[in-house]
Amino acid sequence: MNVTSASGRSDGPVSPPLVLSEKAEVDGHGVVTLTLNRPEDRNPLDRATLEMLRNRLLELSLDVTTRAIVITGAGPAFSAGGDLKAYQTLYRVPEEFARFLDTFAQVCDLLERGPAVTVAMVNGACVAGGLELALACDLVTMADSALIGDGHLRFGQLPGAGGSQRLVRAIGWQRARHWLLTARLFDAPTALAAGLVVGVFPAEQLGAETLALLTPILSQSPLAMAKMKELIRLTDELPLSEGLRQEMRIVSDYATTSHDATEGLMAFAERRPPNYRGT
Repeated sequence: MNVTSASGRSDGPVSPPLVLSEKAEVDGHGVVTLTLNRPEDRNPLDRATLEMLRNRLLELSLDVTTRAIVITGAGPAFSAGGDLKAYQTLYRVPEEFARFLDTFAQVCDLLERGPAVTVAMVNGACVAGGLELALACDLVTMADSALIGDGHLRFGQLPGAGGSQRLVRAIGWQRARHWLLTARLFDAPTALAAGLVVGVFPAEQLGAETLALLTPILSQSPLAMAKMKELIRLTDELPLSEGLRQEMRIVSDYATTSHDATEGLMAFAERRPPNYRGT
């Protein structure tokens, strides 16, 4: 695995940006790391942070050179969730709170539906809104010292960015009920056993191991990858009978119209690496 990096950070104002962006190349494929950057407050997902995250994700969704997006946190936490102090004011203005939830939903939708593979790299505590952010990603990796859980009920709150819905789909009804109703935080081995994360690594190796996990994924056709993400989403959104019909439609269109489907067959027949175009 060959990795070269080009920082997207700039010498701007004295106040550091709420979200840091850094692009690297992994074996010639673009990987962007977005780092939540309020470590002194455990990287809360306030409205300003979510707006910045949404805007950056929108930009990346149009960048064909970005094949993967990694979300992580600065300092000892991934994200402890929403800004509970700000909620005290936000709750008094229902339309503002609705806009806040809508922005959070847009962020999750971009992570879930965008063409790039998305990874939550959980470097530390991942709680409440942090868990909701992670659940919207395609994959989750986790430091062996990190903790993860919903936590909303500890302070009389409820998940409003998909936590109650995505967690059930990720780990099953019984485990999700336990996580949501107890508001407990769980260690990395528990999260791995539950099927929530795909890899647990020593904290100092988390970044390198996450990139290594991405390496075989990035070698696939970018168009086929985007279509595969679309197929996976059908399981959450449609009954089985309709999902099967939509699968047939998507696969038929991809197989009969795309360069990459034909190129894959030719590469197999000619015993050479495929030359995908993403079209």
